[in-house]
Amino acid sequence: MKVKDIASALEEFAPLSVQEGWDNSGLSIGSPEDEVSGVLVGFDCTPELIDEAIEKGCNLVVTHHPLIFGGLKQIRPEDPVGCAVIKAIRGGIAVYSAHTTADKVRGGVSWEFAERLGLKDLRILDPEEGDTGLGIIGRFPEAKEPGEIVSLLKSVFGVSVVRASRPVEGLVQDVAFCGGSGSSLIGAAMKAGAQLYISADISYHHFFTPEGFMIMDIGHFESEAHIAGTFVEELRKKFPTFAVRLSEKLEHSNPIYYY
Repeated sequence: MKVKDIASALEEFAPLSVQEGWDNSGLSIGSPEDEVSGVLVGFDCTPELIDEAIEKGCNLVVTHHPLIFGGLKQIRPEDPVGCAVIKAIRGGIAVYSAHTTADKVRGGVSWEFAERLGLKDLRILDPEEGDTGLGIIGRFPEAKEPGEIVSLLKSVFGVSVVRASRPVEGLVQDVAFCGGSGSSLIGAAMKAGAQLYISADISYHHFFTPEGFMIMDIGHFESEAHIAGTFVEELRKKFPTFAVRLSEKLEHSNPIYYY
């Protein structure tokens, strides 16, 4: 098995061609021709994830967030990115990410979230050519109170805190979602007829919402971390007898602590 075989399987699910122009999905460390002994899947490519890969005998790490977003002027062990790069190269670890590629496809971040939340009649919130695009909008089969939705988010996605705007009056049925930093799609959610928009990294002023529309911010990690399990499922479908592992530390890898 080679890196290019794993990359090809991931790209059948989340093609590199659909990524945003600012993104850096794909292979960031290693060669497509490198032999792979095992794959470790995580969310962020941290020094700790590289250590875990070495410990588990995996020489390919797959994550959602790219290790390298832009040009690196320095690679130093004191910096978390630099430390991960150094450890990966020294340990012979290849690093691959599927970021906005997995955000924009059916079965990706938004679709998985909506299905877990129980939404039906799903459609892309910000559609592009080829049946891809950011975000999703759907409906609860039975309308819910805002407080009931908060409890559901906490239960299904392990959310400890929900930041919300003023609750809408009555029941909520039409819900839009975008994983990660989703402020840019607030307007699209309102235009699409959503009563509630769920996302992350929402700034203060966006919480001043018009009547009949509300926002919930569940945290960046919490809104997207489930995609790591999807990567594992996709790879195991393609390579059922190959060593593909989900990081044992995934649930504890959120860099944000709540007190």
